Amino acid sequence: MTSTARPVPVRDATSADWPGIWRVLEPAFRAGETYTYPRDITEDDARSAWTGSPGARVLVAVDDAGQVLGTAKYLPNHPGAGAHVANASFVVGPDAAGRGVGRALARAVLDGARADGYRAMQFNAVVETNERAVRLWESVGFTVLATVPEAFDHPAHGLVGLHVMHRTL
Repeated sequence: MTSTARPVPVRDATSADWPGIWRVLEPAFRAGETYTYPRDITEDDARSAWTGSPGARVLVAVDDAGQVLGTAKYLPNHPGAGAHVANASFVVGPDAAGRGVGRALARAVLDGARADGYRAMQFNAVVETNERAVRLWESVGFTVLATVPEAFDHPAHGLVGLHVMHRTL
């Protein structure tokens, strides 16, 4: 039997999407298992970090009713001579896990970054215990270049490594 699941729509975020984006980000940031942001980050600081970075493009994956299921952003990994390499961040809401949202965001980010003229994408800090994300990134062409040992203080696993991942566009 073939799948009849419709693709998850992904679009540029608007300021009106912020409440939905925060509903997705807050549980991930509070859990402290996948991002280096402070677990007690304020909503204002999270908004600034997610939407206020120079050169960032923020996307949202939405359901049929327009509810935000996940969000991603991409931007230059470094300014100036490093600006041709993108960096990206992704969060899928807890209720949307396993529904193809992360993959839809990954495709949209890779396509968008390529169209915007980036030559490669680099992730600087993929928590090695975030196995679901590592599998997704590898499945769309990323490789682990290095793992910085004990660079992340995981609330359940203690000090674990952070992967640096890369792929050309």
